[in-house]
Amino acid sequence: MSGQLETRDLKKGVKILHNGYPWVILDFQHVNPGKGAAFTRVKVRNLKTEQVLDLSFKSGEKIDKPDVETRTMQFLYKDSDSYYFMDTKDFEQVSLSETEVDDKKYFLIENGIVSIVFFNGKAIGIETETFVELKVTETAPGVKGNTATGGSKPATLETGLVVTVPFHINEGDILRIDTRERTYVDRVQRK
Repeated sequence: MSGQLETRDLKKGVKILHNGYPWVILDFQHVNPGKGAAFTRVKVRNLKTEQVLDLSFKSGEKIDKPDVETRTMQFLYKDSDSYYFMDTKDFEQVSLSETEVDDKKYFLIENGIVSIVFFNGKAIGIETETFVELKVTETAPGVKGNTATGGSKPATLETGLVVTVPFHINEGDILRIDTRERTYVDRVQRK
């Protein structure tokens, strides 16, 4: 354990230890009801399992801080059941199972840089950027007369993720994808 927090320290992005697992606060609200004691309501996401919970803490309650570290690493490759990453500073390699990577596999590009979350010195998961840029590998060709606002079609990206895109998107285009919603944002203009 790395110390303790008080309820006044609970803010978006702060990591806490709850039931033996590390959680990150997604949203918080300090509540001071007319009757009764003040408390803090938080929405948290488990850094290992991605489970989301709503928790409440009484004012002044102590909350444990987890031994969590995030390290920037390079994605090397995937074999039948694991994903391998390398620390570009000391060349240390770690692996994560298919379960630990989960649907974040759709945002991993070979040699791409990602943030690996360590809990008590062991790699437990990945934190992705909010937006990533991925190349379209398969989609129906655009038809003359279709406009950017005239409808949509499915497109398969280089990682296997399928998103809905406007008709003007073609194979080879680079798209900005929102990793939280797994949706198309816009086409990236390359110079």
